[in-house]
Amino acid sequence: MVECSDKLKKLPPYVFAVMKNLMKDAYSKKLDVIDLSMGNPDLPTPRHVIDRLVDTVTNHPNTHRYPQAKGMPKFRQAVCQFYKNRFDLTFDPETEALALVGSKEGVGHLAAAILDAGDIALVPGPSYPVHYNGVILAGGQVHLMPLLEENKYLPDLTKIPEDIARKAKLIYINYPNNPTAAVVEDLKFYEEVVSFAKKYDIIVASDLAYSEICFDGYRAPSFLQVPGAKDVAVEFGSFSKTYNMAGWRMGFAVGNARILGYLEKFKSYMDYGVFTALQLAGVAALTGPQDCITETCKVYQRRRDLMVDGLNKLGWKVNKPKATMYLWAPIPEKFKQMKSLEFCEFLLKETGVAVAPGNGFGENGEGYVRIALVTHDNRFHDALLRLKKLLK
Repeated sequence: MVECSDKLKKLPPYVFAVMKNLMKDAYSKKLDVIDLSMGNPDLPTPRHVIDRLVDTVTNHPNTHRYPQAKGMPKFRQAVCQFYKNRFDLTFDPETEALALVGSKEGVGHLAAAILDAGDIALVPGPSYPVHYNGVILAGGQVHLMPLLEENKYLPDLTKIPEDIARKAKLIYINYPNNPTAAVVEDLKFYEEVVSFAKKYDIIVASDLAYSEICFDGYRAPSFLQVPGAKDVAVEFGSFSKTYNMAGWRMGFAVGNARILGYLEKFKSYMDYGVFTALQLAGVAALTGPQDCITETCKVYQRRRDLMVDGLNKLGWKVNKPKATMYLWAPIPEKFKQMKSLEFCEFLLKETGVAVAPGNGFGENGEGYVRIALVTHDNRFHDALLRLKKLLK
């Protein structure tokens, strides 16, 4: 029997597939599982976005034909207008914006469009899995940049060896961050990245999937707000968390026209782009009422406060993040001897509460778990009651 490629063999088990299998076993044993493992929004997609999709699918049969691979002009214009309204940045919708089949697709395919076998990419550790996995599948080599709590989960660019920096072709950054929920407070770190990228001729991929899920008055900046950033970077945006459209697979990229051209060319060989009706629904999301985002943030902030305050009362010390839908929690002192996956499996069996193991986001995530705030509010009360029995 023919085996899979060596590149595929290099990949670790996908964290969410591992948890899915563990939960499948728990369900078979009639456990009442509270699933806080995957960042899978439970809140509804805005009504006006759904209505636009239904109308298009029902009344506009031409939209069922092949779409434009780079995204229809109306969609790309809406993306550029969003960036103008939100970040006061101007892009050419013809050359500096691109539709994606979800931002994950674009992030992964950029590596394939840029890297040759053995090329080096600088990847945060821990990181959203596709930042690492996309490089491996492209045949590249990963140089991990540790994200440490004492450094506010920002990579220390000065710790990257000179020979690695000179060979690197791509660097990933992601703030607000998944899985750590860290944020950049100002543009200082981004300015350092721009200088670093220009010095060593490196392409910057900024993953801004959580730009709108922010709390306590915090507003996430765009990497492209730094002068000179567009010379070296593209930035990825998503509808999944902002508009609760995770299953729709809608995303976009903006930034340097030359780099986006590489990604567009690669995608033209790999997919036909985003279903036109979905693109028009995306236009409705970007240009329609935005109060839905405010309401979404209120829900996540309420859940955050409930869980963080509750966990701290139980002696499980967890910081309160300013963004994302996640809590990045060190394994409780009582169970410090356990590896993160071992602890998650133990937690699921003992309490029915499922969280994601930190090492599923890379070796630097060991010792932590990620808790996703993605279930009905009353279930957080249930989860805390179950954890109380375990922790006390």
